[in-house]
Order: sequence, then structure tokens, then C-alpha cells
Amino acid sequence: MEMTEQDHYLTVDRPATAEFKDRGSKFIAYVYPVETVEAFKQYLQALKKEHPKAVHHCFAYRIGTDGNNFRSSDDGEPSGTAGKPILGQIDSRGVTNTAVIVVRYWGGTLLGVPGLINAYKSAAALALQVTPVVQKQVEVLYSLEFDYTQMNDVMVLLKQFNCTIHANDMQLFCVIKAGIPKNRLADFLYRLNDLHQVSVKKAG
Repeated sequence: MEMTEQDHYLTVDRPATAEFKDRGSKFIAYVYPVETVEAFKQYLQALKKEHPKAVHHCFAYRIGTDGNNFRSSDDGEPSGTAGKPILGQIDSRGVTNTAVIVVRYWGGTLLGVPGLINAYKSAAALALQVTPVVQKQVEVLYSLEFDYTQMNDVMVLLKQFNCTIHANDMQLFCVIKAGIPKNRLADFLYRLNDLHQVSVKKAG
């Protein structure tokens, strides 16, 4: 799934879960909104602790507003029977910054390759259906540094441009790390220039 350069992207609004059963095997799918691989790993570790007796923890994720950071894992299932079908469901919803983990409990009956593909695909699809998809704006991360006396002016500007504050350190000298909407970046920087002695630099 190649995502073109754009100002907005689609993602899941909140975590969700759904269950699919086939011949005794239970497939529990978990959907998470994630913005980093590290955040995904934390969810995966938590699920492994929550389901220590599960035989497989298969997953797929697509991260980044360009959608180019993705991975899928069969976690011991036959190659191509779990991770790819899960990723296929993420892509069919057209979302990014989204992870799906499917936990399988063995039911005693072999499902075969077609059965496994259907089970992982169905579990992922069910979980993705129960969480709303939302449109978010692509942001560029900037760090703003300013004297506390300018706090009000800076905050008004951030609110006016619908920026997202990711971190702040409010003391005598203030630092705010904020996501600036990409499609309004030039206007924001122009307006920020009117506020004297505000240092601005692109953050990593």
C-alpha cells in the first residue's frame, strides 16, 4: 500500500477487540492505534503476559503518515497464513498508525492453510469493524522556546492553528514540542515570526 504525499491520513480511533472461532481454535484480535514501533512492542509484550497459554501471537502493523513502515509476523504458523492476512485487513480499511495482534488458542484440530488464512483474516476484520476510523492531519514536529511572559500569545497561536502539543516544560523559560499541521505550516511560521524572541526549530 503506497500512500501518496498528503495532508491527512486515516487511523483507528481507539483500541478494540473481537473473537473468531473455528473447530475449537479461538482467535482473539486486538486493534491498537500506534505511532511508533516501540508503542506496538509494549502492546505485544502486554498481550503475551495476558495470554501466556496461547500458542501464537501473530500480528501486523502499518505506521507513519506515508504508510511505508510496516511488518507482519506469522509467529510460528505456516508462512503467509497469519501476518499477511492481518496486514491485508489493515490495508483494506485504508488506515495507518494501526496495529492488529491476533492471539490463538489451539483447539485440537488442524485447520490447514486455507482455514488459518480465513481465521486470521476474519478475526482481524471483526476487530477493525468495531473501532471507528478517524481522519487526522499530517503534522510536522517543531520545538518552540520562549520566555514565560509570551506563553499566552504562543498558546493562542497553537490553538488557532489546531496544533498538537506533544510535550511542554513550563518554567521561567518555556519549551513546547508541538505538531504543526503540514498544510498550514508556512502560515504558522509566518505568524510566529510576529512574536519576537520565540525560537523555533524543527524537532526530530
